[in-house]
Amino acid sequence: MRSCLTAGAPLPIVPLVTTLYAPAPELPVYDFRRPTTLAREHSRVLELAFETFARQWATQLTAKVRVLSQVTCDSVAMQTYDEYAASLPATTAMVLCELEGLAPKGVIQFPTVAALSWVNAMLGGSGVPVSEERTFTQIEHALVRKLMDDALEDLRYSLGSILATTITVDAIQYNSQFAQAAATSELMIVAGFQLRVGESTAPATLALPASVLLPQLGETNPTSSTENARELVDAQLARVPVDVSLRLTPAVVKPSVVLGLAVGDLLPLPHPQHRPFDLAVGGHPVAGAALGSSGSRLACVVVKTED
Repeated sequence: MRSCLTAGAPLPIVPLVTTLYAPAPELPVYDFRRPTTLAREHSRVLELAFETFARQWATQLTAKVRVLSQVTCDSVAMQTYDEYAASLPATTAMVLCELEGLAPKGVIQFPTVAALSWVNAMLGGSGVPVSEERTFTQIEHALVRKLMDDALEDLRYSLGSILATTITVDAIQYNSQFAQAAATSELMIVAGFQLRVGESTAPATLALPASVLLPQLGETNPTSSTENARELVDAQLARVPVDVSLRLTPAVVKPSVVLGLAVGDLLPLPHPQHRPFDLAVGGHPVAGAALGSSGSRLACVVVKTED
């Protein structure tokens, strides 16, 4: 290659291109044996159940607190207990619910200031929310526990057969980091709610072990074995509705005869008088039948069958 530079000419400036490679992001390990997302079919069933619970809970709060209340279900998701606990405020009311025969517990969580305003209204106060986060006194603890007992009754009614075990209030904790309701890797069905009692609004959550609810929801995409495929096809075909007709032997005529038909004309048919009618299914003859009656309706009597 010949150089194009001449004497005294400045050297050309060649830009230096440097390619920077960003470090590869660290990807979390996914355990396919324990998926952390809900199937669409399961999510829809749980959403309907928790919406029913929200309506029942609102009715119960209105009756007990004597203040117009409204509860709405915002979300339903599946999380590990560690993720759920990390999303809660450090100080909050956590009602631990014992499930019969199971180690992990359910949780109903709401701010303590909201519960204190409910107690204030139940005792004849104005129900104005307090500004301080504190634990409950013995009287407040007893009243809140009674409210939770009634809420669990509504929960059992709303979930129905999905909740196959007995659930009862076990204890009330106030620190989300120390309240070990389940193992950190335990999968939980977490429902988020918005509580509106009077003029105050507060978030609330309900967490139940996934191992308690998912078995009652069934498989997401059930499959059938192909070993007895022929029997399955035969059983399905046997339930398919078909058209059955009773007909004479068809006659062959010219279009001019059809166009010239008038009322009173006779059209001879080649079907003999002694021969049974053809019983056809889907246009194919399968048997021979004679004309009869069944009560006030016409019927046919099968006199022979085709091979």
